Formats: sequence, C-alpha cells, structure tokens
Amino acid sequence: MTSSDVNVLLSPVSLGSVRLRNRVFVPGHTTNFGHANHPTERHAAYHGERARGGVGLIITEGIRVHPTSAGRHISLGSFDDDSIPAYAAVADAVQTHGTRLFAQLLHTGRQASGDATRTAAWSPGTTPWAAGTHVPHAMGRSDIAVVVRAFGAAARRMGQAGFDGVEIHLGHGHLLEQFLSPFTNTRTDAYGGSPDGRLRFTREVLAEVRTQAPDLPMGIRVSTDEFLPGGLTPPDMLEIVDRLRQEYPLLYVHASHAAYHGSYSLSTQMADMSFRHAHFRHHAALFKKEIPGLPVLAVCRLDSLPEAADLVAAGEADLVGLARPHIADPYLVRRAEEGHAHDVRSCLACNQGCVGRLEASLPIACVVNPEVGAEREWAELRAAGDAPARRVLVVGGGPSGMEAALSADRAGHDVVLAEAGPSLGGRISVAASVPGRERLGLMVTDLERELDASGVEVCLGERVTAAELVPGGRLDGFDDVVVATGARPSRRELPGGPPVFDVMETVAALGDVASPLRGTVLVRDDQGTWTAASLAEALAGAGAQVHMLSPTASFASKITTYSRLALTRRLGELGIRAHVMRDVETARGETVVLRDTLCGRTEELTGVTAVVDVGLPVADDAVYRELDARDDAPRVHVVGDANAPRTALEAVYEGRLAGTFLTDAVNGAELLARTPERSEPV
Repeated sequence: MTSSDVNVLLSPVSLGSVRLRNRVFVPGHTTNFGHANHPTERHAAYHGERARGGVGLIITEGIRVHPTSAGRHISLGSFDDDSIPAYAAVADAVQTHGTRLFAQLLHTGRQASGDATRTAAWSPGTTPWAAGTHVPHAMGRSDIAVVVRAFGAAARRMGQAGFDGVEIHLGHGHLLEQFLSPFTNTRTDAYGGSPDGRLRFTREVLAEVRTQAPDLPMGIRVSTDEFLPGGLTPPDMLEIVDRLRQEYPLLYVHASHAAYHGSYSLSTQMADMSFRHAHFRHHAALFKKEIPGLPVLAVCRLDSLPEAADLVAAGEADLVGLARPHIADPYLVRRAEEGHAHDVRSCLACNQGCVGRLEASLPIACVVNPEVGAEREWAELRAAGDAPARRVLVVGGGPSGMEAALSADRAGHDVVLAEAGPSLGGRISVAASVPGRERLGLMVTDLERELDASGVEVCLGERVTAAELVPGGRLDGFDDVVVATGARPSRRELPGGPPVFDVMETVAALGDVASPLRGTVLVRDDQGTWTAASLAEALAGAGAQVHMLSPTASFASKITTYSRLALTRRLGELGIRAHVMRDVETARGETVVLRDTLCGRTEELTGVTAVVDVGLPVADDAVYRELDARDDAPRVHVVGDANAPRTALEAVYEGRLAGTFLTDAVNGAELLARTPERSEPV
C-alpha cells in the first residue's frame, strides 16, 4: 500500500451526532501520569500534542468510576465532582486542535490491586486474576448498586467537563466483562446463572449512564474473544452486542479482545512484535458483517496508517485505532495529510517503554520517542536554547550516537558522526537479525533516513581514538565530543568443557548448520532480557535442544508480563527447559555441573555441545575515560551503553538529551542529570 492509500482514512466521518475530521483514533491506554487519581498537566500536554498531530478522536485511558477500582493514585478516576476541572483542562487541550475526546469509563474489578489504597478488589466471585494475587471480595447486591450509580455519575461529570462522549469498557477482563463471562461469573443469583443474568449488570450500567448523562453519546468497548477455556467467544459477543444495541443508543462497538488473566490471553491485549501486523483484524470484520449499521472501531497491532487503512478500504472497520504508533510519533496523521505517511518514527511493538514501565508503576516512555510524557518541558527547554553553534563530534553510530547527532544538528550545531564499522545501527542491527526481532531494525532505518535528510556528516569505517581529539591531534578543533561507543559482550570460558559463545558470536552462527549450537545448548542468562530469550527461541527454532539457566528465581524477569506470557508459551512449544536458581559450577567434556543458588546442591546436565553466555555486558568507554582524564580535551559527554550498559530506551533518551542541550555550559555528567522529567507536573 502506498502513502496515497491513506486517503481513505483522512476524510471526515460521523459517529451519530459526533463529527470527526478523519477515521483515525487514539484508543485508551494507561499513561501513569495521574496524581490523586486526577488528570494532570502532563495528560493535557500529552493528548494535546496528539490532537495537534491531526488525529480525529482520542479516547482517554480507563477512568475508574469508584475508589475500589483506583489501585494507585497515578491511575485516573472520577469519584466526585472535584475531578471535573482537571478533566475539563484535558478536554480543552484536545478540542482546541479540532480533535474530539471521549472518556473511557471502567471498573477494573478483581485485578484492582488494593495495596496502595488498602481496599479489597471487587468481583463476581472470589477467584484471583492470577496465581499469587489478592483474593477479591464477592460483590453483593448493594455493591453492584453502588457501582451502577458510580458509572452514571462519572458519565455526568465527563459531560460537565465538556467531553464529546463516553466509552463504557465491557472488555479486557475488567469488572463488567467478569460478570458477562461464564469463566469468571459462576453466581447463581439474578446476576449470574444464565446469559441473561450475566448481562444484567451491564444493562443496569448502560441504563444509568443514559439516565445521568442523557445527551452524552455512548459507545462500548468489548473483548471479541477472551482466549480462555470456557470464556466468551466471538459468537457470544456478537449476541451480547446485538442485544445491547437494540436496547440502548450505542454510538459504536470498539472491537478488542483478551481478558486480564494470568495466561496467554493477557499477552494478546498488548500484542508485541512476535504477533503479525493486524493479527486480530478479523474481530472488527465480524461485527461489520454480522451487525450492519453499527459503526465498528478496530484496534491492536495496527502499526502504521498505510497498513491500517487497508481495514477501512476492505470494509472491515469504520475507524482504526493506533495507540503505540501515536506514542512513537504523535504526528502520524499530519504527516500523512502532507504526503509523508512513511516519514515517521515507527513503533517497534517492543512493549519496553510503554507497557514495561506501566508494570513498574512508572509513567510511560518510548524507545523511539524520548519526549513522551514531558512534551511541554522539552519544548520549553528547546526554545530556551539560543547559544552559538558548536563543532560536535559524535563517536559511535548506534541508536544513541545517531540520536545525539540528529538532535545536535537540529539544535543548530556543526555535527560529524564517526562510526568505526561499515554501517550504522550498532547492537540494535545485530539484535534485529535474530528471527522474531526483525522489527527492531525499523529504528535504524528511521534514524538513517533522518540522518540522510540532515546536515550531519556521517563517516563510516572511521575509528576514533582519544589522542586524535586533543590539541595537535588529527581531529583537533571540536568543541564537544559525544562518546556513544556502546558496550561489548562478556564471555566466561569453561576450561575442559563445551565451547562457549558470547552474544555476538551466537548471532553470527545462527545460520551455520554445522555449528555446535545446533546440538544441545545451554543458555546462561544473567540479564533476564530479550537477549537470552530471543537467542534461545531462535536456536530451538533451528533444531537445537535448548536449556535456559538463570541464577535468580525469576525467568526472563526484565521482560514485561504482557510479552512474557506469549514468550513462555512459544518456548514451551519448542521444548525449551528452564532452570531457575541455578548457576554453572564446573564443566568437563559435554557435562556441565549446575549449582542450586539456594542450597548449593549440584546436578549434572549432560550432552551439552555449546554454551551461550549472556552475561553482563561491559561499557566500551575507553575514549571517554582517556578524554575525561585530560585538561586539554574538548568537552566530553558519554551516552548510552558507553555510559552504562542498559537498553535502547535509555540510549536514545540520553542521545536526544545530549544533542539537544549541548549549548549549556556544563560538562556531560551535569547535562545528563538535567532531565526534563524532573520537572514533571503533578
């Protein structure tokens, strides 16, 4: 599909009485920007930026209607009228740019952690959403009545705040779906026992919303398939939605999927790059086919406007929702309108800065967009920078170095980027060559495209030493040097045991059918990241018998639960064995002795033909160390893995920060401490 094909998305469309300037919307997604369960200036700036970028409709993250659903103070809620002014500020920030704003209303039910609020989670019964989580309170009739009134009151407040409509969340395993689903609702009273009984709570909520906010347009979001044995299936949801639309003036059905359950189902809700693009498009198409006349909103892994436009062109959806792509680049629609639909920062579907940080109760971020959540602060700091241009050398052409060079160029500096290798991309390009991780390569492609259009002089095959940068050296004369030389893998040899491959050697040998990596392979994982997991999956997929070893009690601990639940299913299907709380004691021949890190007891793993060592990487920071030790060196800044081995999230962020604020009369360490997020509003 060419960029011209996005025109099917760019014409105005109406949802009932709500006129939208195009068919693109930002679906609800949690940000963790809240304070005391109210939206903040961060919300206004964040959504305002995406409205400025041209999107037709924004649906807020889930607004909890009752304190038993609050969970944490950084989530959004509307429990009383004091919340109205804060929501009105968000509405004004969005509608000023011609974008419509809907409020998504929900109660999360049994997955509402009460640790912060000391409240019990509410649910139809007492079964937790996952092993090891809180036992919920089984709701009585009075509890149900309280929540029904709370939905209506929250809708009324959204109307008073100036919102254009509300979306009632009936999906994702939240409270209303918990009552709808026979998997979670085993009640025998009037709110269970039959499809009609399980539907009663939802009917009462929709009726109450119409009573308290009669003029506010109302849509619903559903999970077309719960992906749970005994759960709701597409035929079930078709029947439920058809009945509801006959009884209530529904503006649309937002066709999502999954249940918040500690199983594979949850991984589909935030489908990462292991799922194909538009993996769940058939859900929206089903509603379009079976319930004609009801507008359908499609969502999940719609990666770009040209790809998403295919659903509308095929008659499978009326609107298309792109959440993570709008986190990555808030100007998707505007670029398309200007004929540059492909000139965007692509979403990698990596789930690292968005979903991963949510899981840690942190505000969302983005690997490819370092300014997410601090749009106002970055703009203000950038506008304040008006110092003379400087000569800048960036050493290293990985993501951090590329971002630093671009940002310095945009700040008006004279920039040279020197990369020792024959191509740009660094370790991200290596990671993108591993089967299943190819989408990471989009980051390199996007940065290269931007460098081509910039004033940066790119020098490949140019290895720079510190001695060349001081007075009299070959590269004398630069005012600033940004060291972005990355990190190198570590390797722990096993004398007398099987051959040991580090990460880079393993990637290089993936296509070698004669490699010992095609036999029985032990992957030592000291990181808990995608590095070991993706290599293990690739090796097993190529026919190896793979064992994964972790010295901690957790498996793939730094991969978000949403992705890990799909990963473990795939690894299990490949026959990969996991050994947690185990480390290597010794090795001899093809036998590796494993030690239990708890009690010290040993066991043998035999027939091992190769070991992959995913140990802790080492910063490749020699240029920085040597320059930092000299008084006659140019000002030096160290970023990314050369600063400390971490992930692309931190690397790109530090590159953006260094390149943008080089005009500050500070050294690199002071500069990196001057992060815009420190001034985040509450």
